[in-house]
Amino acid sequence: MDELTCFKTYDIRGDVGVNLTPDIARRIGRAYAVWLHPRRVVVGADVRLSSEALKTALIDGLTAGGVDVIDLGMTGTEEVYFATRELRADGGIQVTASHNPAHYNGFKLVGLEARPISNDNGLLEIKALAEQNRFPPCVRRGGIFPYDNRPAWVNCLLRFLTTPPKRTLRLVVNAGHGTAGPALDALDAGLKRAGVPVEFIRIHHQPDGRFPAGVPNPMLPENRQSTRLAVIEHHADAGIAWDGDFDRCFFFDERGNYVENYYLVGLFAEHFLRRYPGSRVILDPRLIWNTLDVVAHCGGTAIVSKTGHAFIKARMRKEDAIYGGEMSGHHYFRDFNYCDSGMIPLILMLQILGAAAQPLSHWVRHAQARYPVSGEINLTVNDPAALLHDVAAHYAPAAAGRDDCDGLSLTFADWRFNLRASNTEPLVRLNVETRGDAALLVHKTHEVLLLISALQAAKETL
Repeated sequence: MDELTCFKTYDIRGDVGVNLTPDIARRIGRAYAVWLHPRRVVVGADVRLSSEALKTALIDGLTAGGVDVIDLGMTGTEEVYFATRELRADGGIQVTASHNPAHYNGFKLVGLEARPISNDNGLLEIKALAEQNRFPPCVRRGGIFPYDNRPAWVNCLLRFLTTPPKRTLRLVVNAGHGTAGPALDALDAGLKRAGVPVEFIRIHHQPDGRFPAGVPNPMLPENRQSTRLAVIEHHADAGIAWDGDFDRCFFFDERGNYVENYYLVGLFAEHFLRRYPGSRVILDPRLIWNTLDVVAHCGGTAIVSKTGHAFIKARMRKEDAIYGGEMSGHHYFRDFNYCDSGMIPLILMLQILGAAAQPLSHWVRHAQARYPVSGEINLTVNDPAALLHDVAAHYAPAAAGRDDCDGLSLTFADWRFNLRASNTEPLVRLNVETRGDAALLVHKTHEVLLLISALQAAKETL
């Protein structure tokens, strides 16, 4: 029995031809069918060059297990989430590797009502079945039913626009040659039918699995320049860029400046709390002070949850939260079945910017001044668990507060930091924030980085 190393904590990702092949995809489909016993499953795929072959093999495994497959074609991940619930399917699978390099691919799996399947609730069992590769015979073979669910999805998105813009907005939209391009065209057509005054300036719009403009991951600073320059060139009100399967989005203000998603979480939380007073909002523990202040000021309840879509969605359902946001660019919505969407934030931004003359920079500048942040710093380390232990031993005695719900969060009078191991890559991620002190931010960020470097060097000399 061979170990399938493409299985991760929340999903399946691998290097195509190395640890992810069509044969493995077929086994995954067959294992999913045995574990879940679904009658109907929604399947979609991103634009990667390997996606069609992997999807075909996956569907072969599902139908061999007696499952009827609703094939959405080329989709974003949120469209699979939406269709799974909208069509009352028993589960859904998206073929994607999101923001990983072009030679990677994988699968995101959900069950009934688009509830995520991760290590905590079935992914390990699916892995074991796929590794054994011994499946019981099936009485019938499932069918394949192509289906276009995009019109219903667009109509769902438009319901989030409760007040159309009072002025025409120009937005640069950067699909990154991923799956967002055709979805944006459909959304644009829906906005025009509804008489919404908006103009999209499209860049890197055509789907191309080779990603000629670079991997669609706007969290990387080197991938932001094209959006920034287009905003400046076209005098746009804002810019928006997406990752490969557009479940994450990233904003640029009217000057082309990248806006940390942390501040957008507060902005969107305020938007929903104005409409639904007293509601709950979920946030991740990496950066929290601004969101806590905004939610408290608006009379809501802020709840800190472990990072990751499986944890956030579960907490959203438990608390019946109106909105949840992660600083990584994932935004979750109760009225989107508690799932994340990379397109609903665009709709919300139309409403926020269109309600008044103030630009996007106006809506975030006070938060940026009150709580400056380091931006997420990724570091490759040999032993993340040991590093977190050693950093805690150094800082915890002087800390005013400590939270270990997701990595290490330590709070001091005027600054705090979170250090956590990545669930998808061999990295630790550092985030630092202060109370209105940019100089202290630089000093403390440098201090923590020096400590990590010294601890790593000490380990290497042992």
